Amino acid sequence: MKPTQHSNSARTLITLLPYLWPRDRQDLRLRVLVAVICLVAAKATNVFVPLLLGDAVDQLDNLADTRGLWLGIPLAVILAYGLFRLTTLVLNQVRDALFARVAQNAVRTLARQIFDHLHSLSIQFHLSRKTGALNRFIDRGTNSVQFLLSFVAFNIAPTLIEVLLVAVILWVLFGFAYTAITIITIAAYVWLTFAITTWRNRIRRQMNEAENTIGTRTVDSLLNFETVRYFNNERHEIARLDKALAQYEIAAIKTRESLSLLNVAQAAVVTVGVTGMLILAAFDIRDGNMTVGDFVVVNTYLMQLAIPLNMLGTVYREIRQALVDMENLFSLIDEKSEITDAPNAFPLPRRGGEIKFSNVVFGYEAERVILKNINFVVARGTTTAIVGPTGSGKSTICRLLLRFYDPLSGNIFIDNEDIRLVTQYSLREAIAVVPQDTVLFNDTLHYNIAYGNPKAVENQIQAAAQSAELDQFIEKLPKGFETRVGERGLKLSGGEKQRVAIARALLRNPEIFFFDEATSSLDSATEKQIQNNFSKLSRGKTTLVIAHRLSTIIDSDEILVLDDGQITERGNHIELLEQRGLYSRLWAQQEKEEQESIATLEEDMLEEK
Repeated sequence: MKPTQHSNSARTLITLLPYLWPRDRQDLRLRVLVAVICLVAAKATNVFVPLLLGDAVDQLDNLADTRGLWLGIPLAVILAYGLFRLTTLVLNQVRDALFARVAQNAVRTLARQIFDHLHSLSIQFHLSRKTGALNRFIDRGTNSVQFLLSFVAFNIAPTLIEVLLVAVILWVLFGFAYTAITIITIAAYVWLTFAITTWRNRIRRQMNEAENTIGTRTVDSLLNFETVRYFNNERHEIARLDKALAQYEIAAIKTRESLSLLNVAQAAVVTVGVTGMLILAAFDIRDGNMTVGDFVVVNTYLMQLAIPLNMLGTVYREIRQALVDMENLFSLIDEKSEITDAPNAFPLPRRGGEIKFSNVVFGYEAERVILKNINFVVARGTTTAIVGPTGSGKSTICRLLLRFYDPLSGNIFIDNEDIRLVTQYSLREAIAVVPQDTVLFNDTLHYNIAYGNPKAVENQIQAAAQSAELDQFIEKLPKGFETRVGERGLKLSGGEKQRVAIARALLRNPEIFFFDEATSSLDSATEKQIQNNFSKLSRGKTTLVIAHRLSTIIDSDEILVLDDGQITERGNHIELLEQRGLYSRLWAQQEKEEQESIATLEEDMLEEK
């Protein structure tokens, strides 16, 4: 193993210590202390078990010399042997029961910390990561925490202590030769295990990478199964998955073959060591230097060591894998968010929600600027619409306002406060967004609507659904509000999902509304009704609307025309038509398309008659 790997492993284990000894949980610390006491006591009793067994054999072998005591002394020794074995077992079980809560609390704390940290990372991090692989990192990492806490603390260290104690006892009772054989056997076993396992880790990493690919492709394909069906690409998806499965199969076979090699090598070392010590003991019995009871003691100690040695080999393999998984997990914790609160960030004061973009320049990549010197003000309680061709940067304005990204230059203000100086939590509390692409949780309609304001009461949730024209749709459902919407809301149509998104935005009751083509999937009648309802509910609210259908924003106080990342026109609907620029051309084009659509519909109706 390379030094860097040693240092990484040591650093990972050190990182784990606070979860083993939590500062704020005295009850868990007490459990750890009692568990350690049980561990030490169990090892102490376990070391005496072979000695008692050997003594019992010698007592039984010398029954003729015990005369009046006859079987009393051997029985007493046998009872002591049984009592020590039982005590060892009970102490180990008490230790495990006590430590279980410590381990589970560590897993829970770490999982919560990871989840919280992932939510604090910038949107750029999540867009660049594959969800399936991220889930595998988290699952493996949290499982490895419990494994390492249990085995490193209460199996590996105690095993090494037990090996040392047995070596000392063998030296004191039977001579250095027995200790030398023990040390050589253990050293050879450990070296062989480490060497082969280090080689196996490379194969295991290949297997893990293939498994991650399988998970990612499976999740990605199933989440987008409608797209797969649209293009009739089921066979293509199966072929892609099978390719990953084939890579996993090859790596898994290599892993199993290497495991068999390791098991054979370990068994050979232990067998040679055990056989050598028993031969030495047989010669000592012949020469009168050992009794039959001593032979039993040596044999029992060897068997007692063989069990933890076998476990050490297995656990070492698992520990190496667990350390790799934990390094991946802690690498997520080490990820730094590109967007953080300023050191002295303060909550955004609520003063009505005036929005101001001042000389804002932005690009997702510095060399590819999307927004160029954007300047506009949305006064408190007014509605401003943003229109323009696809790719002109309209939706990017929403992401900047929510501070998913920071501008390359320029400033964004809400109520004269630079949004980089206020807390992100208070900023997003002041804004409700209805996105163009609505993604719902795999839960009930009630949950998804209430998500806008988890503290809302039932009548508020129902009122929001009614304002979003969802009430009649929900009434027709057998389970009503308790109807599950499916993964990402796939059981609902595009229009139904948009109405759910509108309902939860209305339920939020913020100072600022941001509608990103929020009614694009609705029919004209429903769209008109929702607009009327929204106009009543948003009266006095600051509203930003990104629209494709220009007919939906003609009543806006101001309309900004965005083209190639720049505001090329601004004014109300009438003023923009008079300018005869891009807005006027877009309006004329949409009117023409609408008239053609009406004409086609009338022709179809005449043909049906």
